[in-house]
Amino acid sequence: QYFHHAEPKHLDPQQTSNQTEILADDLEKEKIKGAIRTDFILSAEIIVITLGTVASVSFSNQVMVLVGIAIIMTVGVYGLVAAIVKLDDGGLYLAQCQAQTIIGAIKRKFGFAILKFAPYLMKALSVLGTAAMFLVGGAILTHGIPAVHHGIEQLAAGLSAAWLQWLVPTLLDGVFGVVAGIAALLIVMPAQRLFQSRQ
Repeated sequence: QYFHHAEPKHLDPQQTSNQTEILADDLEKEKIKGAIRTDFILSAEIIVITLGTVASVSFSNQVMVLVGIAIIMTVGVYGLVAAIVKLDDGGLYLAQCQAQTIIGAIKRKFGFAILKFAPYLMKALSVLGTAAMFLVGGAILTHGIPAVHHGIEQLAAGLSAAWLQWLVPTLLDGVFGVVAGIAALLIVMPAQRLFQSRQ
C-alpha cells in the first residue's frame, strides 16, 4: 500500500502547461509589483529632496519644478521599468524568428543573448534599486537631523583620501536607511497583523 501511494502521479501535459503559464504570469506580476514599489519609494524620496532644494523659491516655481520632476519620473523611470520588465519577451520574440537569412540569424542570436542576459540584469537592478532606496532615504534622514549631518561632515573632513570622504558618508547614509527601514518594519508588521486579525 505504501509503494502504491508513493508512485508518482502522471500529470496531464495540458494541465502542466497551464500551471506553468499561471506560475510564469504570477512571477511576472510579482516582478512588476516589486519594481514599481521600489521606483515609487525612490520617486517619493526624490520629491522630498527636490522640495528641500527649492524651499526658498516662490510657490509657483516650486509647483513648476515638482510638475517637471513628476513628468520626468513618470515617463522616464516607469517607461524604463516597463521596457526592462518586457525585455525577456522581446528576446523571446527575436529568438523565435523563422527567417532563414543573415538578418534572421542575427535576430535569433541577439534574442538568445537577451534571454541569457535578462535574469542577471533583473537581479542586478533589484539589488541596486534596493541599495539606492536605502542610500537616498538615509541621506534624507541624516540631512534632516542637524547633529547627525554635521557629525558625518566632520568625520568625512578628517579623512585624508578624497574617495574616503565620499564613501564614508555614503555608507553611513545607507546604514541610517537600513536602520530606519528595520524600525519601520518592526512597527508596521505587528500593526498589519493586528489589522488582519480584526477582519
